[in-house]
Amino acid sequence: MIELSPLLIATLTVIAFVAGFISSIAGAGGLLTLPVLLWAGLPPINALATNKVQSSLGSLSSSWNFYRKGHLNLHEIRWSLGLAWCGAIVGTLAVQHVGNDILVQLIPLLLIIIAVYFLFSPRVTDHSTVPRLGSIQFAFLAALPMGFYGGFFGPGMGSILPFLFVWLCGYDLRKATAQTKVMILLVNGSSALLFALRGDVFWELALCMSIAQIIGARIGSNMVINRGAIVIQPLIVVVTLALAVKLLFFK
Repeated sequence: MIELSPLLIATLTVIAFVAGFISSIAGAGGLLTLPVLLWAGLPPINALATNKVQSSLGSLSSSWNFYRKGHLNLHEIRWSLGLAWCGAIVGTLAVQHVGNDILVQLIPLLLIIIAVYFLFSPRVTDHSTVPRLGSIQFAFLAALPMGFYGGFFGPGMGSILPFLFVWLCGYDLRKATAQTKVMILLVNGSSALLFALRGDVFWELALCMSIAQIIGARIGSNMVINRGAIVIQPLIVVVTLALAVKLLFFK
């Protein structure tokens, strides 16, 4: 494992706070934390593992806040939780067998795809609509593949899932955001455990970033509950594309 200076750890911790705040509002905090972990020099597997740990604890903070204030309905998404968990386990086992060399080539391409998605994706609304899919259909068609993606890679899931909940289930934005947080907690938590069992987590950095994530997520989730969502797509697109360019051309 590489050595990180105290200043770099402090910088990454501050970024984790910002990511926790952003993620609890509009998702995609991982598109800030994963790029900077890679930029700091962590090998891809260790960057993914460390990112999963700190992201999980941030999701735990916002999930508990949504639950405490009555915005979570776990029974309604029980099928989605179960299949997302299965997908996450398979995705994590798959990425562990891919190896760092292939990930160095694959991650920039995934980041570019996600950046393009955010550049052109429609904005979700604060109003409930008629659902297009039932809960079991959504679990198989959306939650299962998103669980696999979350275990294999993950960044962007916090913004894609609310859009799917709104579009396919007819949820309003607050409900979609709340349900998304508990799904991400399950997916990232399961993935983080598998990474930890294999010794891939950089624990000193993960714990510092986790504390910052928890604080940022609590502040951000309160803002969602009280004021609705804000738009952060341009920032996400710029950061993601910058990291992709760096990985592709400045290794």
